[in-house]
Amino acid sequence: MNFRMIVHIVGHIIRIEGLLFLIPSITALVYNESEGFIYAIMAVALFALGSIINFFKPKNNTLYIKEGCVATALCWIFLSIFGALPLVFAGEIPSFTNAMFEIVSGFTTTGSSILEDVEALSHASLIWRSFTHWVGGMGILIFLLAVIPLTGGSNVNLMKAESPGPQVEKSLPQLKQTALLLYVIYSVLTALEFIILLITGLPVFDSICMTFGTAGTGGFGILNTSVGSYPVASQWVITIFMLLFGVTFDAYVLILFRRFKKAFSKEEIWTYFGIVLAAIIVITINIYSMCESLFDAITKSSFQVASIMTTTGYSTTDFNAWPTFSRVLLVLLMFCGGCAGSTAGGIKVSRICIGVKMFLREANSFLRPREVKSIKMDRQTVDSKTLRGTAIYFVSYATVFIVSLILIALDGHDLVTTFTSVVATFNNIGPGLDMVGPTANFSFFSIPCKWVLIFDMLAGRLEIFPMLMLFHPSIWKGTFVKYRKGY
Repeated sequence: MNFRMIVHIVGHIIRIEGLLFLIPSITALVYNESEGFIYAIMAVALFALGSIINFFKPKNNTLYIKEGCVATALCWIFLSIFGALPLVFAGEIPSFTNAMFEIVSGFTTTGSSILEDVEALSHASLIWRSFTHWVGGMGILIFLLAVIPLTGGSNVNLMKAESPGPQVEKSLPQLKQTALLLYVIYSVLTALEFIILLITGLPVFDSICMTFGTAGTGGFGILNTSVGSYPVASQWVITIFMLLFGVTFDAYVLILFRRFKKAFSKEEIWTYFGIVLAAIIVITINIYSMCESLFDAITKSSFQVASIMTTTGYSTTDFNAWPTFSRVLLVLLMFCGGCAGSTAGGIKVSRICIGVKMFLREANSFLRPREVKSIKMDRQTVDSKTLRGTAIYFVSYATVFIVSLILIALDGHDLVTTFTSVVATFNNIGPGLDMVGPTANFSFFSIPCKWVLIFDMLAGRLEIFPMLMLFHPSIWKGTFVKYRKGY
């Protein structure tokens, strides 16, 4: 285990977070808020701490997938710990557990909250909450690879450990160029949504925060009504951009290089939009009698389907009051998620496609045992490594989900609340149903259960394995001895 390299990467992340704290600090200056002093102190402290850590360069820059997973998990943990401290020091969320829950929910783009009155927060903390969505959406380590030259050809293992989806491919020959290109596309789409929201009449601050939440598919609102108080035009803009950020960024790269045929022929994208369209139509029919008009039904169903499917978690209405049929469909969409390589969470459409094809192949083998049939995606054969990884992911997903469900059930809440709280956090959705519905929050859970849900949010965002790696005995065996010897 190259522990020195892991510490070196964590140092970079701490220093970057120090710079990120300048955003809420500047916001506090604009609105003349005293909380900005806390963020400014934290910015200086973290930048200094990260610089001290990075002063000692590792002799060995190699990163294998094992180091990549551990580095990724530790970076996200420390990022969340330090990100929560200003909320505690400023007294806006005095409990460290609650502050940790809130900020982990932000960085993992979950959007679940323990706040009963979000409007009571300062502008500095509101924009910090929303900005954590934007940072976590594309990934802090991908940002690190884009702006800081880390030597060693195995740094792709960092991207593999952090990026959502069955696999990560480099779009350009150099990993740094790939990471930079992803962030350029991400930033352009973000800026475009911000401008359009301004045109629809949203205030500047609201437009910034809502854009950060949409781009990262996070879901933190700055009003107690989430998006429900905004104009219908703004709701449609957010709906469209939630769907766009749920599309794999590989498609945008292909469009940028004018490879339109390949971009628009991806099976995962067609399946993704097919599921969205089918769900909108069915839910619109189901809730029509509860709405003012057909357009109102389409608007509400489109927004909630897009919000749940992309794991954003915004709401324009209390869908907890919808018919059971519609609520069941929304829960199923929570498991589905967006495309691999997008900012959305969930299992991912590509995994579902591969899983269904694996099931059909095995079912067919009972009828034709001598027939050898390969599984294809986008007219290309899916290799055995990807198939094995998909199967292991589903097993790991089910295991973590069941264990979490059992632990949360110890709090003694009703079945729907318990079940959907795990679904909402593990799939990085945000709201669930009943006591954790769109008009409620997670503050009533006990402290141990909140830490279980914190783990679920991190595991869901990092595709489970980096977090599970931290509990493997062989990872830490002899690690600190080697670190002292200078390995």
